[in-house]
Amino acid sequence: MEKLLAFDCAAFLVMFVLLFTTITRRMFHGKENRIFLATLACAFITTLFDSLSIILDVYVDTNNIAKYISHSCYLFFHSMLIMIYLSYIISLADVWHKLKKNIVHNILLPIPMLVATLSIIINFFNHKLFYMNEQGHYTRGKYFAILYIAGFTYAIYGICFIWANRKLFRLSRFCALMSVFVLVFAATFIQMVMPDLVIEMFATTIGLLFISTIVQKPEENIDISTGLLNSIAYSIDVKRNFSNEKVFDIIMINISNFHSLRDIIGFDGARELLKAVAGKLNSINKATKLNLDLYYLGKGKFRMTIDEDKRERSSEIAEMINSALQKSVDVNHINLSLISYVCITRCPYDVDDYEILMHFGDRFTDDTEYSGNVLLARDLFKRERYDLFNKLDSIIENAITNHKFQVYYQPIYSTKEKRFNSAEALLRLKDDTYGFIPPDVFIPAAEKSGAIHRIGAYVLEEVCEFIASEDFPKLDIDYIEINLSVTQCMHQDLASQVLDILEKYKVSPDKINLEITETATSHMHSVMLKNLHELTEAGITFSLDDFGTGYSNMQRVATLPLKIVKLDRTFVNHEDNEKLSIVLENTVKMIKDMEMEIVAEGIETEQVLERFADMQCEYIQGYYFSKPIPKNDFIVFITKHLREAK
Repeated sequence: MEKLLAFDCAAFLVMFVLLFTTITRRMFHGKENRIFLATLACAFITTLFDSLSIILDVYVDTNNIAKYISHSCYLFFHSMLIMIYLSYIISLADVWHKLKKNIVHNILLPIPMLVATLSIIINFFNHKLFYMNEQGHYTRGKYFAILYIAGFTYAIYGICFIWANRKLFRLSRFCALMSVFVLVFAATFIQMVMPDLVIEMFATTIGLLFISTIVQKPEENIDISTGLLNSIAYSIDVKRNFSNEKVFDIIMINISNFHSLRDIIGFDGARELLKAVAGKLNSINKATKLNLDLYYLGKGKFRMTIDEDKRERSSEIAEMINSALQKSVDVNHINLSLISYVCITRCPYDVDDYEILMHFGDRFTDDTEYSGNVLLARDLFKRERYDLFNKLDSIIENAITNHKFQVYYQPIYSTKEKRFNSAEALLRLKDDTYGFIPPDVFIPAAEKSGAIHRIGAYVLEEVCEFIASEDFPKLDIDYIEINLSVTQCMHQDLASQVLDILEKYKVSPDKINLEITETATSHMHSVMLKNLHELTEAGITFSLDDFGTGYSNMQRVATLPLKIVKLDRTFVNHEDNEKLSIVLENTVKMIKDMEMEIVAEGIETEQVLERFADMQCEYIQGYYFSKPIPKNDFIVFITKHLREAK
């Protein structure tokens, strides 16, 4: 009997460690975490009473009342354990909303537990379930099979449920969840045949250990900075909700000035800020007593999901969150004001697709002026726009395959030579369904998917083919400017690819000018520098585009092999701002002192043209002369101006 007690004591110690580590690992967020914690607590109590019962049976000859209570408690919590475990499995599949609507399920599922509980209570009077014999030893009664039938009913239901919903579980989870039933079935069968061999709770403990190791991994689903569920957990839960046709609300919280605040208070300060925001959300969650799931997705974006039966309180909770976040947050004795957008999204009514939902969550603040009020997705969501974001990869792939991309050209005017001496090649995409798609939409998607390299090669080939044509020499154009994205600049083989294409079309390198953005220079590293220097040595010149839109590190700009700096259009409308005029004049002087040429972009009026010409800016680009136009129209445009010049 001491060996059996050792089995139970081992199970008790393992359950204690599992329960303790689960609590210390902060596994409180999410329904499945809370129900798993309840499962462990129930298993711990069951093991405790099992051990106590064995101790009383072995070492205490009298006091049958204590034995009856101990064994009854063990049997009750043992019966309860499998029902809680079944609830845990249902929570992992997240189909409670479906089961609640199933009347047969709601009526039949509690019956085995009710029968088991009544049998345990009645046993105090009729001793038909178990009894203490004349020697005071625990003995099973003729109705003990009732407990086995109740347990097996739940076990069979659980196995069938896992199998029916197997697509909702990864293989590792599926095997771990099944292992509990396999181990318990084996141990129960052995214990039925050999009643004195008490190993059932030991087997249950091993099964729960598998679950804790394989299924419950908070390090994968918990954000370290905030203690909330992370973006992985959010993705899994939302996908599962849509898959299960679940009705739910999401309160989206985007702190739009998070990056600016992080620059001010630093990395550690940003973590404290996130903790403070998470603390506010947790406090509201506790105040509502709804145990809602909270997530932090990164970049100042928080989410709260609300199930169907609690959705009537969504507006109330959103208002509480909005009010709390409008109050300043103290971080390291600095009062910080948050610009937080709070938006209620009702799924699937507002958005019924996971990918579109994710795009909407990232972008709903882009075109929304901050008002301080709670927003509603139904007022902001435009299906066509987010359908486009969802299908961008396939649209881009189709455009590459079926030649849907077009290269347009925008003339650049030389103020010294009084002629159009160059042009910028600009990529355009026209889709059969969505029409023209702006570059600031499809370029980031192409960079993310890697398609940007094929697109870049296509643009360069189109330009080189144009330069090599019979039409180009007649236009008296010195060179064509081509944009390079950050991703292209980082490509190991960029220089060789560019030079190979030039060689293919027999185009002189001085006919090409490559543009890199000011943003790209902030990512400067060895591969990019190597590409720039190799191409410069080959005779290709470089321009710095969008100068003035970002953080201009003049030391870095001065060390780059640049020929031209293109002033961003933000410098154009400066006549009403005396300080900006001073900045512009000194910027122009500084660039010219570094012996670089200047292109003024975004020129739309003759007055602005003359102002930049007076500042001796060499080149002018803008709608005053022409918008970007297709190649044939560009040829006609330049040809016309050449005739007029004669």
